[in-house]
Amino acid sequence: MKKIALTLTMLLGTLSASNATAFDGDAEAGKAKSATCAACHGPDGNAPVTMYPKIAGQHADYIYKQLQEFKLGMTSGGSEGRMDPVMSGMAMPLSDQDMKDLAAYFSTLNMSEGTTPEDVVAAGQKLYKAGDAERGIPSCAACHGPRGNGTSLAKFPKISFQHPEYIKSQLLKFRDGTRKNDLNGMMQDIAKKLTDKDIETLSKYLGGLH
Repeated sequence: MKKIALTLTMLLGTLSASNATAFDGDAEAGKAKSATCAACHGPDGNAPVTMYPKIAGQHADYIYKQLQEFKLGMTSGGSEGRMDPVMSGMAMPLSDQDMKDLAAYFSTLNMSEGTTPEDVVAAGQKLYKAGDAERGIPSCAACHGPRGNGTSLAKFPKISFQHPEYIKSQLLKFRDGTRKNDLNGMMQDIAKKLTDKDIETLSKYLGGLH
């Protein structure tokens, strides 16, 4: 918990400097380069298969960061970045500008709305907004915002309306350490404290959070 609080404090101290750097991707160029992406993420960035994430409306800085790290995962043999059998291979031929253009394009699209099952609203809202102090679990809203919109400057992703199946898979990967490209290991630390039921509840709750 102290590690997470310290990370947030340090992060807030760097936001003003980060804000001076504009994202220089070309959305029109990204659209022309996006045909291959549509196979998994859909032509409008709203993946029709729920094992793949919706990337429409995601922060450009976050998409760019993930593409960089997918490529790094491949070039480092999985020792750095983020390794994925599909995306790491797809990112390999992309130049830095390609990544920026694709990120800029998908960030201009609208993410399709999702729904939250009634039976998880109360528990999901409590865990998302308040965390669980007894177990050292911070509020998800502290980083991702009260409506799950994240923040571009800190590269915290938008998680509202995301496919529950995808959210669940990523939380499980953070928990078991197969995904470790999070800032200072924050998500790994949090996920290790989540039970299977917590993960199921949060994943479903976020599907309709707005």
